[in-house]
Amino acid sequence: MTNSRVQAKKEKKAKKSVKKKKKHVVLKTFLILIALMIITAGSYAFYLFKQSEKAANKAFDKNNTREKSELRQEKVEPLKDNISILFVGIDDSKAREQGSDHSRSDALMLATLNNKDKSVKLLSIPRDSYVYIPYVGHEDKITHAHAYGGTQATIDTVENLLNVPVDYYFRVNFDAFIDIVDALGGIEVDVPYELHELDENDKRTVNLKPGKQVVNGREALALARTRHQDNDIKRGERQQMILEAILKKASSVSSLTKYDDILEAVGNNMKTNMTFNEMKSLAAYIKNGMPQVDSLSLKGSDDMSTGIYYYKLDPNNLLEIKQTLQNHLELSEDELNNSQNNSSDDTSGTDTNSTNTNSNSGYGSDYQSNSDYSGSNSGSGFSSNYDSNNSSNTNQ
Repeated sequence: MTNSRVQAKKEKKAKKSVKKKKKHVVLKTFLILIALMIITAGSYAFYLFKQSEKAANKAFDKNNTREKSELRQEKVEPLKDNISILFVGIDDSKAREQGSDHSRSDALMLATLNNKDKSVKLLSIPRDSYVYIPYVGHEDKITHAHAYGGTQATIDTVENLLNVPVDYYFRVNFDAFIDIVDALGGIEVDVPYELHELDENDKRTVNLKPGKQVVNGREALALARTRHQDNDIKRGERQQMILEAILKKASSVSSLTKYDDILEAVGNNMKTNMTFNEMKSLAAYIKNGMPQVDSLSLKGSDDMSTGIYYYKLDPNNLLEIKQTLQNHLELSEDELNNSQNNSSDDTSGTDTNSTNTNSNSGYGSDYQSNSDYSGSNSGSGFSSNYDSNNSSNTNQ
């Protein structure tokens, strides 16, 4: 009897020991899995970091030597200062044979970022806006500024128009736009009406029905470019909607695994004066999700008095937009004075005999104006070459 009790106790202890071992095995396995997940996530994060750095370095414009806007007292830092970013969309496709430096800008948007409340104001500038272009010393469509003198000529024109500094720029071609949207798996947009539109190769292959839907890259591009059934203002509003949709999708957790393709698209088809370290600072704006974005537009009227279509800006609305952006950037009194002086100096100078009136632009020869764009008192040969197919606001 005693032996059987002893044997029973031994068996009981043995069973407890086996259970403890099983628990330890399960716990160890669980801890190993967690460790592997952390290592994998960390490795992927490190991989994305290196890919981001690689893409940013590839996109960095080495021709740019402009340290800061002339309207700034000192260089800004995205991590602590309010900044502005100009987005320049260009069509440098082989189909149009304009090249990256002498193509017109097809989309212009200026974003101001307030570092205190992490808010963003996004202004769309109609491509046919009739404005003073400092690079050539006369008024013309703002879309022509890029063809005259590249990115810097566009920056100078926007600064002169709005009296605010342009701290950074992103020049993106259509291929990047398409690739980014496709890498995200498409974006949700609201198509205002039925579209039978040109694709990136100027072939009418894009067909969309009205209403909310997910579109791919080539469909999003067609939606951003069309103005057959409305005008430049509505076109700008669609471009703002599309940019916000891209930002919303890119900042979502579901897009984490797609960043590799996005980065590749960015590195291959974009130029910017923002360094990788400066780009990292912008992460603060999306760490809590999509930031507040207020869309702005420039009011104006259609003008065909010269036989060429122009969009004449409303001076009162323009003044209101200037003040809104200046307040959002919280410009100092000295910077505001610089802005006003810059505007009056540029518009007073009318000497356009030189083909390069912006020798201190900070750009190399690749961005200098072609001799065909020298101009004097009017749009001259450039306008006649490019406006023959753009005599109304219903054309591309």
